[in-house]
Amino acid sequence: MIIRYSRTAFMAWLVTLMSGLLLASALIAQQSTSKQIWVMRAQGPIGPALSDYLERQLSKADPATVTAVVLQIDTPGGLDTSMRSIIETILASSVPVLGYVAPQGARAASAGTYILYSTQIAAMAPATTLGAATPIQISPLPLPDQGSRNPFEETDGDKEGESPTAHPTLADKAINDAVAYIRALAQLRGRNVEWAELAVTRAASLSADEALREGVIDLIAENIDELLTKSNGRVVQVKGLPVTIDTTDAVVVPIDPDWRTELLAIITNPTVAYILLMVGVYGLVFEFWNPGSIGPGVIGGICLLLGMYALQFLPVNLTGLALIGLGLAFMVAEAFMPSFGVVGLGGLVAFVAGSVMLLDTDAPGFAVSPWVIAALASVGAAVFLTVFTLMNKARHRPVVSGPEEMLDSVGRVMDWKGGKGLVRVHGEIWQAVSDEPLSPEMPVRVAARDGLVLSVQKAPDNLTEGQPS
Repeated sequence: MIIRYSRTAFMAWLVTLMSGLLLASALIAQQSTSKQIWVMRAQGPIGPALSDYLERQLSKADPATVTAVVLQIDTPGGLDTSMRSIIETILASSVPVLGYVAPQGARAASAGTYILYSTQIAAMAPATTLGAATPIQISPLPLPDQGSRNPFEETDGDKEGESPTAHPTLADKAINDAVAYIRALAQLRGRNVEWAELAVTRAASLSADEALREGVIDLIAENIDELLTKSNGRVVQVKGLPVTIDTTDAVVVPIDPDWRTELLAIITNPTVAYILLMVGVYGLVFEFWNPGSIGPGVIGGICLLLGMYALQFLPVNLTGLALIGLGLAFMVAEAFMPSFGVVGLGGLVAFVAGSVMLLDTDAPGFAVSPWVIAALASVGAAVFLTVFTLMNKARHRPVVSGPEEMLDSVGRVMDWKGGKGLVRVHGEIWQAVSDEPLSPEMPVRVAARDGLVLSVQKAPDNLTEGQPS
């Protein structure tokens, strides 16, 4: 009975397992064949990691199964190169992209405004904002000879037949390029062109209700379900062709960043990249100081390569990078050069200046933390001062090797006659000469050395053999 019961239980368990597997397979097959709405997030600073994530995922969206992609935006802005790469990916996408500023309290500032303008449908949650799209590197600079006027407003100096009052500057070129770019996006999606210009030239911002009233966005939605309901049936342009968005009975599928995106987001953080670079350099320096340590060399090599990999994605100022390298070289060279601190101090100054100049951007989230710079500069200064102090002490220590080590050493006369004889110093017997009358067992001090002959003088009786006088 026991064996029969065990077999029955096993068969029941096996049937249950197979039924569960079949049900799961059916659900997966149904989900793969049903319409899907992908939800992706653009949160935090717009950088290389986010650009890579969106580009790879949008390229996988198949119009046969993916009805639309919801891009949930919450960003303070970011790098211009990453922003343009994301917009190019959205414009080249085979499925419509619904830009959605959410959750409540989120914002699509600076680069986020451009990205929202590029999407087929622009939506915002209540209590969200967008705007302030002026290029940050030049936003603190006033436009030359324009005061507070709109740069697109005609003035007396701009009228036909008259020359402008000033030549365009780099700030003018950057502003005009940004305006032309967002105007093109606004015209492509049929949105408010005039306000798009103000977002760039005057850093204008709008709330969700104001954006809807001004024609900057298409709708306001409390959540993704409401967004999909209001977007259902709308006709949008995808690669120049009309496409009707059909969200009926569609399955919402979150597309989370994978490990590659997470790793890239960590190492492309400017502060992390800076620390990796410094750890790599110091690790290799310690390995060169102590060949065969292996550990510092392995860790330093890995960190240096990771840091250099991250820097290729960031807007690096080559002058700042060169100053960092020069500063580190000077601080290391201080240990081998009799410069009395001048080279080390110059290296410290170059290191700090290069660290501040390293990244050629003021984009939000893309600056090296000043606290990290101060900490690493303090460590470098501490190492430099420690090496300098030890070198200074070493200069005042008595010589312990070489011919000069015998000077001022105390010995005793073993045999003496006629101004010369034998003395014992450090347990060794030396020939010696002296201008003073000496006798056996008398303590003497070594005054000079000429080859294997010592010149000695009388020493106080309280000094013992080998003791420096």
